[in-house]
Amino acid sequence: MVYLPAHDEATSAADVAELIAVNPFATLITTDGTALVANHIPLLLESGADGEKLIGHVARANDVWREGNHEGETLVVFSGAHHYVSPTWYPSKQEHHQVVPTWNYLVAHVYGELVIHDDLRWTRGAVAKLTGVMEHGRADAWHMGQAPADYVAGQLEKIVGIELRISRIVGKFKVSAHRSSADRGGAADGIETDSGPSPLVDAMRAVD
Repeated sequence: MVYLPAHDEATSAADVAELIAVNPFATLITTDGTALVANHIPLLLESGADGEKLIGHVARANDVWREGNHEGETLVVFSGAHHYVSPTWYPSKQEHHQVVPTWNYLVAHVYGELVIHDDLRWTRGAVAKLTGVMEHGRADAWHMGQAPADYVAGQLEKIVGIELRISRIVGKFKVSAHRSSADRGGAADGIETDSGPSPLVDAMRAVD
């Protein structure tokens, strides 16, 4: 379980869902009962009558999908914007110098049961949804129908569908919420000067 002080807990389900949607490249953490294994794959969050789930796929050559390699609960981590915070950005430094560096970040931890879909129809649907989301807005958006049908079929045979049936989601938005408004604003300004506008800066300013 992630260390989660009360002031760092993301209480808005919509904000956490947006973080997942904007940062779909996830770390999938499983265990075979002895060792932990991490895989890095894009996953799509879906909501339906049967609850929330993540869908995606892995290479057939990746043993994570095989029985015994994803025992018990699975954890998926989505990492959003993050940045170093310099003590020099806090106005309070000029008053007492009792400040230290830290790192602010936005993350979501998603827990649930990993379900395997070694089924061509399901996997095709998952790939279509994923590419539809990733290609959205592109002038020359790609879709599976642009590739030869036999080629697509051959590629689909090389992957296996996965679905995480979500039991809980924990969002941690470390945004200097425990500091004064002035210090938090100074840190937000410093991050924006370093890296430009970002969801992290927006989240820090939204605390006020």
